Amino acid sequence: MSLQPWLTGTVIKIEDETNDTKRFWIEVPSLEKFDFLPGQFVTLDLPIHEKSNKRWRSYSIASWPDGTNVFELLIVLNPSGTGTPYLFNEIKVGSELTFRGPQGVFTIPQNLEKELFLICTGTGIAPFRSMVNFIFQNNIPHKKIHLIFGTRTKSNLLYFDEMKKLENDFEDFHFHPTLSRDDWDGEKGYVHSIYERLCASKPEAQFYLCGWKNMIDEAKTRLLELGYDKKDIHLEIYG
Repeated sequence: MSLQPWLTGTVIKIEDETNDTKRFWIEVPSLEKFDFLPGQFVTLDLPIHEKSNKRWRSYSIASWPDGTNVFELLIVLNPSGTGTPYLFNEIKVGSELTFRGPQGVFTIPQNLEKELFLICTGTGIAPFRSMVNFIFQNNIPHKKIHLIFGTRTKSNLLYFDEMKKLENDFEDFHFHPTLSRDDWDGEKGYVHSIYERLCASKPEAQFYLCGWKNMIDEAKTRLLELGYDKKDIHLEIYG
């Protein structure tokens, strides 16, 4: 398969989602429509190193295909890195970004005849936001969808109001945020106890895992121990 061409995108909007996470809206002027599958990512080529492979940074697309040439990225700052400090400090509205994509096979399942568990930590919520909005916007038939989102504190609850609204609007969508280092009136601890509780009766299900490697490794092990088949477990590791 031939490599995709590099494209130029223009940043048309930037918003703070939390104190260390930004949302970037990117328009692709050369295209009438930027088409992709929910769950895919783009690779940015940032001017941060002489060697190309040290300039590339990949980010899941946080928006869903809507027929326009604009897409959204959700990016958390890594102060000890080189890519995200550049994006946070140098990129403004009107800046151009070189990127390749869409890429990736961690995409919305073609068959939604089983319950869907979307399990994530941190900015791993980005591809799942794309998936669930696409499902609901396009009235795609589905069983129950559980979005289980683990983070440390209330200040790290990405897209919280949007996900709560989706839960209120769609009876088959269930949002399960959980905090590991903060006290609140919601779930506490890590994601694992939530999907294990929901899967106690062993419903037919497929699982998508996205986020920190330690979470993904542990979740995969636990799901296999629950008796689920590895073909029903899909992974996307961040960092």
